Amino acid sequence: MRVPETNLREFRERGFSVVEGFLSAEELEEAQEALWLHYPRPEEYFANPEAYPKFGESQFSGLLLFPYKSWALNRLAFHPDLVEMAERLIGTDELHLYKVELWAKYAGAIDYTQNHHYDYGNHSIVVPRADGKWPQITTFILLSDVSEVDGPTKLVPREFTKDLDLYPYRLEPGIFKEEEVAATAPAGSMLIYETSVVHRGSDFGAPGRSRFALLADFQARGLPWTGKMAWPNRALDANWADVMARTSVRERDLFGFPPPGHEYWNEQTLRDVGLRYPGMDVTPYRR
Repeated sequence: MRVPETNLREFRERGFSVVEGFLSAEELEEAQEALWLHYPRPEEYFANPEAYPKFGESQFSGLLLFPYKSWALNRLAFHPDLVEMAERLIGTDELHLYKVELWAKYAGAIDYTQNHHYDYGNHSIVVPRADGKWPQITTFILLSDVSEVDGPTKLVPREFTKDLDLYPYRLEPGIFKEEEVAATAPAGSMLIYETSVVHRGSDFGAPGRSRFALLADFQARGLPWTGKMAWPNRALDANWADVMARTSVRERDLFGFPPPGHEYWNEQTLRDVGLRYPGMDVTPYRR
């Protein structure tokens, strides 16, 4: 679904927006089924939580880094409507997809409550520009329903934080409890926000609940002071070659793959990249 301009306007004004119905029913169903290649189904987890102790080690124990075992999940990170939205918000098609994570949470595994904070702390070695130049955009594609009892992300509209210093990036507990907005929405929806927005994670409000989401973050290319993941560090993953072979030239570009016409390409690199990724059509890079 193409993200409506009303959501982009809300994002610019408040710093965040929830886009309902972002995924089609088929895309959502395929992605949900692919989750169980990586995580226990909720009924399996809650039948015997002690069998899955890792989810109780940290709030972030359910995080898995890209790539994944299913194309249905991998393709969400560069969904064409997601990329098109990022281009409109950031104001350029020179984009860098700088982080992709899959996140599972199960009620009772651990307390998921967080203090209000900015995300830029581990997305940048400096601080964001207050005028909005060079934004970093975080997206949560919700793969399960998120109600008030499902640990929704809680965000503070910019009108309440516009005079707040950007440092420290972790704030006093409960400081914006009255102003925060819970990002609740049905599965297939998407939350978008900037790393300069005050927000927090919340805990589940009922037993037997679970939450799954894919997170994909975008910024303009060529910002050496920002980022989070180094894709070459993930390139030895067993699923990486499949992703590179199945993506388009434009989609590879989001990861920093040398584009057609770049001086990197010559007969040697064309041959050897073809050997590294046997399923990839290297013809476009011969230009």
